[in-house]
Amino acid sequence: MTAKLISLALQGGGAHGAFTWGVLERLLEDQRVEIDGISGTSAGAINAAVLADGYHKNGRAGAVEALENFWRAMSTYGSFNPYHSGLLNPTGPTWPPTIMWLDMLSHLVSPYQLNPFNINPLKDVLTNTIDFDCLRHCSELKLFVSATNIRTNRLRIFTNTELSVDALLASACVPQIHHTVEVDSEYYWDGGFTGNPVLEPLVNDCDANDILIVQINPTHRDEVPVTAQEITDRLNEITFNSNLMREIRHIAEITRLIEAGVVNDPRFHRTYFHLVHANEEMKRYGLHTKYDTAWSFLTKLRDIGRSESEAWLAANFDTLGKRSSLSLQEWAPKYWHRTQKTTTAGIAENVTTNIDNVKPFAKKRR
Repeated sequence: MTAKLISLALQGGGAHGAFTWGVLERLLEDQRVEIDGISGTSAGAINAAVLADGYHKNGRAGAVEALENFWRAMSTYGSFNPYHSGLLNPTGPTWPPTIMWLDMLSHLVSPYQLNPFNINPLKDVLTNTIDFDCLRHCSELKLFVSATNIRTNRLRIFTNTELSVDALLASACVPQIHHTVEVDSEYYWDGGFTGNPVLEPLVNDCDANDILIVQINPTHRDEVPVTAQEITDRLNEITFNSNLMREIRHIAEITRLIEAGVVNDPRFHRTYFHLVHANEEMKRYGLHTKYDTAWSFLTKLRDIGRSESEAWLAANFDTLGKRSSLSLQEWAPKYWHRTQKTTTAGIAENVTTNIDNVKPFAKKRR
């Protein structure tokens, strides 16, 4: 049986990236699926780089081993992290007083004052667990790591040959906690501010028509946030989902035009979207738990990720290459629904105004 080719889009979210670890581990075990490219931001970018390094060295087994080694190292280095649940048990619905104090301090004092020597344990973990020279020569997987240029407000995408420890640190740079990261004389913050993750390179530069999004940050919440902590948590989730939602709608519109027969240009192709998430589980964990590196917490998230990946494969594997299993209507605003025409002639009325937006996603098939 020929393996089905997919690309992966991995969200960032700090320690919550251990959920993605579990999803990836289960996917790597399934010989029916082959990964073409991976776009990642922050923890998603790190998971992608770790996976690619291990895969280049020893295939699927090497990737699985590399992911576990990385997250174990993160837990070891973070043993005295103040957010460590083994020390403060901060995984409840409200923030403990110590965490509230640390959060308030981060808004009053910059990391340049709190950490003048720019000590960053993540840099040591990345240096010790990833062979960047090997990664830059990895031809099995296409990597796209996003960061935000703070001087130009533009997205920067690092590809395989450009990857370095600083590129990954740039993608994961939370400005309230870390010093700005310099790469090639430019300065970067977390890629989640401009794309979390970015889908365009998966459409333009990969052969797979199917994109599997691994979502960490919950999209929906029933409750209206009223406390300061709830507002901060929800603001973080909205910020890191908004660009992704817009990009999905835009690319989905192209597929809709192709299927309606309006766009017949061979440069354009259908893109099918799929989603693995655990919204109900992840709703339980506030923003502060994104810094929790306790091994028990990380492995719990990993196990949730494995379970959700298993369920997705069982329910949706047959849709690969045929249609989206993601309900696009849930990701579109009401005005977008109203503009959808039910006839080809009606759709054609919109093409002249939309075609300029379609062109950036043109792709020449080999």
